[in-house]
Amino acid sequence: MAKKNAPKQCRYLATVGGQALMEGIMMNGPKGAAMALRMPDGSIEVTPKHPKRLRDKYKFCALPFIRGPISFVENMIFGYQCLMESAEKTSLDVESDGEEMSKLDQWLSDHFGPKMMNVIGVISAVLGFALSFGLFIALPSYIFKGIRYLTNISILWRPLIEGVVKIAIFVGYMASVSLMKEMKRLFMYHGAEHKSIACLEAGLPLTVDNVRRQTRFHPRCGTSFLFVTIILSILLAAVMSIVFNGTKITEITILWVLLKLLLIPVIMSIGFEFIRYAGKHDNLFVTICAAPGLWMQRITTKEPTDDIIEVGIASLKAVLDDEEPNAADDVQAQQDPQQDAQ
Repeated sequence: MAKKNAPKQCRYLATVGGQALMEGIMMNGPKGAAMALRMPDGSIEVTPKHPKRLRDKYKFCALPFIRGPISFVENMIFGYQCLMESAEKTSLDVESDGEEMSKLDQWLSDHFGPKMMNVIGVISAVLGFALSFGLFIALPSYIFKGIRYLTNISILWRPLIEGVVKIAIFVGYMASVSLMKEMKRLFMYHGAEHKSIACLEAGLPLTVDNVRRQTRFHPRCGTSFLFVTIILSILLAAVMSIVFNGTKITEITILWVLLKLLLIPVIMSIGFEFIRYAGKHDNLFVTICAAPGLWMQRITTKEPTDDIIEVGIASLKAVLDDEEPNAADDVQAQQDPQQDAQ
């Protein structure tokens, strides 16, 4: 029998998600998207956002196992735009502090003017993709090549060894960046985002006290999605190693790297559907599969202060259909799991 005073189940379950920004949070929900930022003067600025989604225009793009890669790319672009906008809005004017712009910043400002942040964003995105490709696709393959050269180990060990290398790189990278002052604050906003959504999904009013009591770990977090994709890449690579064993694809490293690139859309599709499932179900299968991502969130989320929680609440309320979340009966929004709980 349910407890008499227990909060009722929220109808917004698995319909909202977002992303931590510089001094803010971007949230998606039934009303669309919104960005809440803590401005330098201490106020909270809430800005509605209107991202264009292919699934809203083409039903084909919303089909299971098709929507995963499409949503990933859309979310990555939109999330990065919001991140750059938040950095631009919440940063104090450098010149007002009497500091001179660097020569690179001055050159970009002179040549691109107001579009400077967009240019920096494009450059950063390209460099980020190149770094991700090098660290998580190419490097593990060449590390295995070196190990095999030294030990003559069977090619069938390749998926497992590459997977261990990927996990080690991912965990090591996140642990390292978490030591940076700016990243610690970003991870606090990440925690506030999770706690706000947890409060909503628990059917509780969105107040600072209620949000503060919630867990900062969520199964639909983007961190969990990344871990799921790594595990899936190991499993699919193992299958490919058996299928192509003895062929040039497994023997020539560059061909193996290209095969892994081709598998990325498949991995994203399966990972996307699993995270959606995990956000709506609580069983042993989900608990086991989601555990590594939840453990990793101990690094990628931090306990937020009350002023940061206020930003999380503001961003969440801006995308809900009504002022009192618990009063909603029907929510049709389909939230993407790559968006942090995401």
